[in-house]
Amino acid sequence: MDLRIFTEPQQGASYDTLLSVAKATEDLGFDAFFRSDHYLRMGDGDGLPGPTDAWLTLAGLARETSRIRLGTLMTAATFRLPGVLAIQVAQVDAMSGGRVELGLGAGWFAEEHAAYGIPFPKRKFPRLEEQLAIVTGLWGTPAGETFSYEGEHYRLTDSPALPKPVQERIPVLLGGMGKETTPRLAARYADEFNIPFGSVEDSDAQFGRVRAAAEKAGRKADDLVYSNALVACVGRDDAEVARRAAAIGRDVAELKANGLAGTPDEVAERIGAFAAIGSSRIYLQILDLDDLDHLELIASRVAPQLG
Repeated sequence: MDLRIFTEPQQGASYDTLLSVAKATEDLGFDAFFRSDHYLRMGDGDGLPGPTDAWLTLAGLARETSRIRLGTLMTAATFRLPGVLAIQVAQVDAMSGGRVELGLGAGWFAEEHAAYGIPFPKRKFPRLEEQLAIVTGLWGTPAGETFSYEGEHYRLTDSPALPKPVQERIPVLLGGMGKETTPRLAARYADEFNIPFGSVEDSDAQFGRVRAAAEKAGRKADDLVYSNALVACVGRDDAEVARRAAAIGRDVAELKANGLAGTPDEVAERIGAFAAIGSSRIYLQILDLDDLDHLELIASRVAPQLG
């Protein structure tokens, strides 16, 4: 089981705070540092010091880390033109020495689009599908050849399809609980399929849909990595769990029902339930980014139990 650290900087985090978490992620032996791609805080609070851009952040971290994978859960297709996104991600891949992964989603948070003047189309999935075709098409075009695309939303003419990523293929992550379009897109474009904040039962059903779609598309179901993203709240005892839950404004019982909360033994057992349905990677959503002892506890007391 790979354990990855997943952050939500729009809730209030500077680049320096994210750098501290990323360095702890690397030093403690976690597999990767991922972040959301949002520009507006959700829920109560002021979100100070304000949003940080996902790909600018990852570019900086690419130069200040050496081992961990770096990526997004999920970049919104509404935020960037696909040709520009392909350039940005390929450049950060080069800056990191080939450690980047791209999580790409349709975009959903209307308020952040309104707040920063970003168009929010009614029909988002057709744009996502075209973005996937363009980004992967640009990266996959052989050197010296050009890439053209004629779609409903985007048109590219004789693109040099540069720069190329360092990796032969940058892993593409898709996710969500849609029953038809989501599995179809995952079967065609994804290297990994992620379920955010879903139960074991719902994850099992959705993984089954994606596996069936992959086989229908002529791929082996196990060609994809299957993963979950879940909020983490781990403590050495009940009092520490309660303290960490209070720090993020959540209820312990709710976290135990819907996330990964409890003692290290309880959380390891809970992760085992996801492993049993085929999940091989867990993104630990860490909401208190100043609590690096939380990461150390997970690394020293949970990770060793997972094999």
